[in-house]
Amino acid sequence: MTYTVNGKTFDGEPRPGQCLRTHLRDLGHHGVKKGCDAGDCGACTVWLDGDPVHSCITPAFRAEGREVTTIEGLGSPDDLHPVQRGFRDAPGFQCGFCTAGMIMTAATFTDAQKQDLPRALKGNLCRCTGYRAIEDAVHGVAGIEVAPPGRAVGTSVGTPAATDVVTGRAEFTMDTDIDGMLHLKVLHSPHAHARIVSIDKTAALAVPGVHRVYTWQDVPRKRFTTAIHTDHLVDPDDTYILDDTVRFVGQRVVAVLADTVGAAEEGCRRVVVEYEPLPAVFDPEEAMADGAPQLHGSDDPFVRDPVHNVLLELHGHVGDVEAGFAEADVIHEGTYFSPRVQHAHLETHGSIAWMADGRLHVRTSSQSPSIAKVKLSHLFDLRPDQLRVFCMRVGGAFGGKQEVISEDLAALATLDTGRPVCFEYTREEEFTTASPRHPMRLTVRLGARSDGTLTAMQVRNVSNTGAYGNHGGETLFAGGAAVMLYRCPNKKFDGYSVYTNTVPSGALRGYGMTQPAFAVESAMGELAIALDMDPLELRRRNIVRPGDSLVAFEDGPDDVVFAEDGVGRCIDLVDEALRRGGSEPPPGGDWLVGTGTASSLHETAPPTDHISEAWATLGGDCIYELAVGTVEFGEGTPTAHVQIAASQLGTTPSRVRLVQSDTDRTGFDTGAFASAGLSVAGNAVARATNALRDRILAFAAAHAGVEVAACAMDDDAVACDGVRVPLSELVEAARARGIRFTAARKAYGSPRSVVSNTHGFRVAVHRVTGEVRILRSVQATDAGVIINPAQVRGQIEGGVAQGIGFALTENFHVDSDGVMTNPNLRNYRIPTYADVPRTEVLLVESTDSVGPMHAKGMAECCINPVAPALANAVEDATGVRFRELPLTPERIYRRIVESRTGATSVHA
Repeated sequence: MTYTVNGKTFDGEPRPGQCLRTHLRDLGHHGVKKGCDAGDCGACTVWLDGDPVHSCITPAFRAEGREVTTIEGLGSPDDLHPVQRGFRDAPGFQCGFCTAGMIMTAATFTDAQKQDLPRALKGNLCRCTGYRAIEDAVHGVAGIEVAPPGRAVGTSVGTPAATDVVTGRAEFTMDTDIDGMLHLKVLHSPHAHARIVSIDKTAALAVPGVHRVYTWQDVPRKRFTTAIHTDHLVDPDDTYILDDTVRFVGQRVVAVLADTVGAAEEGCRRVVVEYEPLPAVFDPEEAMADGAPQLHGSDDPFVRDPVHNVLLELHGHVGDVEAGFAEADVIHEGTYFSPRVQHAHLETHGSIAWMADGRLHVRTSSQSPSIAKVKLSHLFDLRPDQLRVFCMRVGGAFGGKQEVISEDLAALATLDTGRPVCFEYTREEEFTTASPRHPMRLTVRLGARSDGTLTAMQVRNVSNTGAYGNHGGETLFAGGAAVMLYRCPNKKFDGYSVYTNTVPSGALRGYGMTQPAFAVESAMGELAIALDMDPLELRRRNIVRPGDSLVAFEDGPDDVVFAEDGVGRCIDLVDEALRRGGSEPPPGGDWLVGTGTASSLHETAPPTDHISEAWATLGGDCIYELAVGTVEFGEGTPTAHVQIAASQLGTTPSRVRLVQSDTDRTGFDTGAFASAGLSVAGNAVARATNALRDRILAFAAAHAGVEVAACAMDDDAVACDGVRVPLSELVEAARARGIRFTAARKAYGSPRSVVSNTHGFRVAVHRVTGEVRILRSVQATDAGVIINPAQVRGQIEGGVAQGIGFALTENFHVDSDGVMTNPNLRNYRIPTYADVPRTEVLLVESTDSVGPMHAKGMAECCINPVAPALANAVEDATGVRFRELPLTPERIYRRIVESRTGATSVHA
């Protein structure tokens, strides 16, 4: 067939059944992304004769005789289309994976469509931004600023990669072609629990193009944990690359390597596996009961109680809770349930491995190439110099890529065959095999005097870690911060991380805090009602204040610095905002209106070791090179790193060249998670650039014959007692003496500080349909000195949007056999543009004694108060308390009806 792509004519036949998306990528148009391959997300949007289509569900033969336009053909870096310019200048993206599709859709909008974006953007999803920035981009509202030399901190400068992102030239993990690359696909278990009796590869190996079929007998028999932390001992080594026992529906059983994805998939279908089904258990309370099926044997040294499937127990107390309850005037007790939540980052997991110069190279979608390298070295007995792991731009993560779950098989196949290998997850595999948020059931008991003073707090947390323990213990421990928020002389905590025959749980934004925050803040809302007290006033009377010990469930020393009343100031800002009123409910008499609030506190780095190293160099071209291992996946820390460097060096961000996330070119970095990309890596950047600045100033002073105190950085020069000495002159003089301007520094995740948040909602609930409409959304945060105001606002908006999805729309449904029944974006239902309100973002003016430039990492914590604030608002509107998420219309309707008729519900 003959067709035109971006003005160039092609002749050739696509493969039988091939979609337009893969055909265009075969031609090198990598701006056409894969987010779903089901027509749900819009990341693959292109034009056919000027009309936007989802190329993943458009047959390639439909392009015959037609003009195809991709993002690369819409505009160039030197000649941007107006919509590309709008997305660059808003900025209308974070990770950028959805951006090409968003632009291709928005560039076709009429004025009428621009005024009806809920309908016009219904076919394009974004998981990062919360959509406000996209709306600004569509309407041409600019948000980025130009920073003067030395004053980048506090300025909304754009990301260095902005132009590449909006033109489709930014490289993500899969945006490369390597000659001779093989493709790997996986056969997944249909059983929740079974022993593999035999595997017959014969038919699979007979499929044309199939090279290898790997089973548990073909891989290193080494235990490891997929979870990423500097100290691997905080997570259990309970996993094998491939195993002879499967413990959840979807577990990897066989990996097939072939010339094409299609051949590998056919090979998977031809493998014959004989299973011996074993008893399965899906509920953690049932898993802890006597006689429950055991998932892990007693030979596993990392399991606390294998007979009762308990990975880890945490027990602690401060004071005497029974005495505290005895002196309480009011006692509230309730049990709250938070379900699984999927990250739904639009770029699925994937890795590409190849050999070069006798070394293994792995290009991967990860939040930590450094730790991935450590794990691969362990699994395959490689020396560090035999392995390189690196990332390009990563299409979203939210904790989901704080795992090693695609790198191992790609590396295995390349080491075996010597050939390049690609292993890319499908969207269904993301839902059924990647690690969602831990389901947690928490029972909270609170005692208070009549004036609202807390006398006792008791929490029991049963966390479902799934079939494996990656992140199971750390998330359980992190949840103590929900109790730490309040002063109370008597506290007790009992926590259990429990194995079940379900998909392993993992890290997700809020990391173990989001679920306890829902429980504790909902309970505080209920306690306020019982006390007939304003909920914000109840919090004001009990929140921790500077000088208080941050006590969760043990009264011992810690490394947390708590010096400002961030929570109190956040509460006051939200209270003032909500008192100003908000949108009126829709017309009609069936809407019930209510207001709800919640607060949270989150530490700025994880309690386990977190390390980052930064290298700063003044190059021969007089451009500063900054090398740091942190990955860019939309969290914005690389932009903040450039701003910190520019401010320290008295220059502009345009004069700082960033090298990142490559174990060959950067120092060690634990990873961009737990807000440590700013709080730890940012400190490393500040220290390295500060050391480089001091070295340059000392040399300049000696060169000019003046005191160091008389010298100052001045963009592309050093001002020496009023005389500007160009950096080029200093570099040349240093080179003549064999001196190189470079410095390296490390930073560690201790001491740590805390970030505070309060969120408020005003909602309308329809008494007949159960629909919830958000009339007002406001969040206040104490993030210290703001490095980049636009990025901080964007991170909060994105976190709020995810929190709204967690609370209202996202439903990870697993049937009685342990099978997820809605493994696609359409039925799982992450929020669309129409679902997300504009959130008023209020920033507390403060400084931080720990973070770089007095800033705090804050992208993690903004999700935590959202769900409880919504639940509290819905109760205020309806008079009905909902203790189980999500708050779907059918659940709300049923409970409203029951409250009127006196019927009881099985749901709390």
